[in-house]
Amino acid sequence: MHELSHDVGQPITPEEIEGLFASPLAFRHVLLAVSGGADSTALMLLAAQWRSSRAEGPRLSVATVDHGLRPGSAEEAIRVADWARSLGLPHVTLPWVGVKPRTRIQETARGARYRLLVEHAEQIGAEALATGHHADDQAETVLMRLIRGSGPAGLAGMAPISMKGSIVHVRPLLAVEKTRLVATLSAAGHPWIEDPSNRSEAYGRNRLRRIMQALEPEGLSRARLTMMASRMARAEEALSAAASEAFRALVATSGEGSTIQPALWDQPSEIRLRVLVATIQSVSGGEKSVRLERAEQACRRLEGAFLRGEPVRATLGGCLVFLDSAGHVAVTREGARRRGSFRQA
Repeated sequence: MHELSHDVGQPITPEEIEGLFASPLAFRHVLLAVSGGADSTALMLLAAQWRSSRAEGPRLSVATVDHGLRPGSAEEAIRVADWARSLGLPHVTLPWVGVKPRTRIQETARGARYRLLVEHAEQIGAEALATGHHADDQAETVLMRLIRGSGPAGLAGMAPISMKGSIVHVRPLLAVEKTRLVATLSAAGHPWIEDPSNRSEAYGRNRLRRIMQALEPEGLSRARLTMMASRMARAEEALSAAASEAFRALVATSGEGSTIQPALWDQPSEIRLRVLVATIQSVSGGEKSVRLERAEQACRRLEGAFLRGEPVRATLGGCLVFLDSAGHVAVTREGARRRGSFRQA
């Protein structure tokens, strides 16, 4: 189960370590999520090396989530605890207790894992949670979202820095190939744990890896997928800024809902879509997610009615959306239409 690798890859240099960790770990206290796999074990080793080379820096803590889904998981958590202590880092095992699902196991386990990690980070006063996601993970995520028909935000892949509740989620290794992480552990003589589920064809991400291997000779390489993610992230940043500006200029809140001014229809279609979705999420409080495909359908329907000068009603994301003949779009919670208490601005 534990092995040292002979995979091709160059170990990460001390100079690179500084560049990888100086900005993402610029906090007082960082919790490292370490399962014992090569990715997260390399994260722990590199973060410890980076911290020990500095006179000042964050406090580092380590947590392992024991999902209890396969034999030996408790022993693996103990092994990670030993590794953490050898690096001078405090460690805790967070068990996932309760009934385990029979379907969508990986998705449910991922949600439980982040819930446990965020709760623990809050309890120990850590401002940030660091995970070992790397460039190969990014490429797989982008391809998976491409297959699902995601928009620019999805195709931007995982962000290096994001929020999970009140905790900052950082991915310091997102630009590093897995072979380099494996090479780093091998050069240090540090073992890691191989999870047999990573080879199981029962899981979609594992099957996707096989597809990627077949497509790589045709040019769909991990490097090109991560490059696309970077470009999409740049485009998403610009689109998000433009949509936020349009939202501030066009949306007025009154009573139990909001009104979007007719100038919405002068905006590019992507901005119209984003303003509509943002308004719905603002009114609903984000209680229901708005699927991109449904939002696109609703926006096209509203645009067609606007061009004809006709009023139309639609429901989306737990809200009633009403377009009047002048082009105003009123958005209320679905229950508000029965109370009749919302008036357009």
